[in-house]
Amino acid sequence: MRIVDMHCDTLIEGWRKPEKSFYDGDFSINLKLLKENQSLCQFFAMYLSRNEMKTMDPYDILKGIYGYYTQKMEEHKDIIRPVYSVEEILKNKEEGILSSFLTVEDGVFVDGKIERIQEIYDMGVRLLTILWGYENSMGYPCHDDPAIHMMGLKPFGIEVVEEMNRLGMIIDVSHLSEGGFYDVAKYSKQPFMATHSCARALTNHKRNLTDDQLRTLAEKGGVAGINFECSFLKEGSSRATYEQIIQHLLHMKNVAGIETIGFGSDFDGIDDNGELVNYGGFSTLLQMMEKHFTYDEMDKITHLNALRVMKDVLGK
Repeated sequence: MRIVDMHCDTLIEGWRKPEKSFYDGDFSINLKLLKENQSLCQFFAMYLSRNEMKTMDPYDILKGIYGYYTQKMEEHKDIIRPVYSVEEILKNKEEGILSSFLTVEDGVFVDGKIERIQEIYDMGVRLLTILWGYENSMGYPCHDDPAIHMMGLKPFGIEVVEEMNRLGMIIDVSHLSEGGFYDVAKYSKQPFMATHSCARALTNHKRNLTDDQLRTLAEKGGVAGINFECSFLKEGSSRATYEQIIQHLLHMKNVAGIETIGFGSDFDGIDDNGELVNYGGFSTLLQMMEKHFTYDEMDKITHLNALRVMKDVLGK
């Protein structure tokens, strides 16, 4: 059973500490762990952190992380290759090669310049997480204040949705306000993803999706990736457990259908991986999921749902 993990923050950690080995360094995700634990495709996010923004422009942060990424892909091209289509993922699988899918977390760098969407597309980016925890030129983040949480996309945000549809790029609504989520559902002609979000009915966290959002995502043919952050999984939890993850998968299946769920670990972006420890924890998680899901259902959760959305949006 092969895994598509729709979100990690390993790139910024590697960029910050370039002395660490991308192959077997002490990241939550490295190439050795991916090889040993049935990775089919790893989504690598270029996360634009507010820490670096204290001294750097977000556009320069993006270029810095991209330079690190391209260097590592070249250094390890015998192990992993960038992909831009499902066809390439399957070809890599046949050749025993891992696949890397490049994304950007936080469109703050766009800064009202629509041409920057084309620019990142030309860099090989095929998914953009609209924003992170702060307002940007496209919209507003999820928020504990209901008035802010229900604010929709800005006019420029709608323009970005249309441009991403035109180019064949996946829209990611994780971190986006609930109002923004519904605007993406309204204006996007393509399915979209919530790459690393959990179920709000189980854990009342602003980052989690309501049952209505999950049903809307299903109606649009999209997919949500379960996040392994403990505070999203269970209120008051100090560490993630396999059982917490499975409960969110079961709830999402019951509400939105088996075709709407996947994995978005957020490894290297969360402080404590709990029982999973690192990417190697996927192997135990899959064993435990066998008690609750059929093998056909597990294939959908582990990779087929994500690949379907990728194919629908990327066109191949």
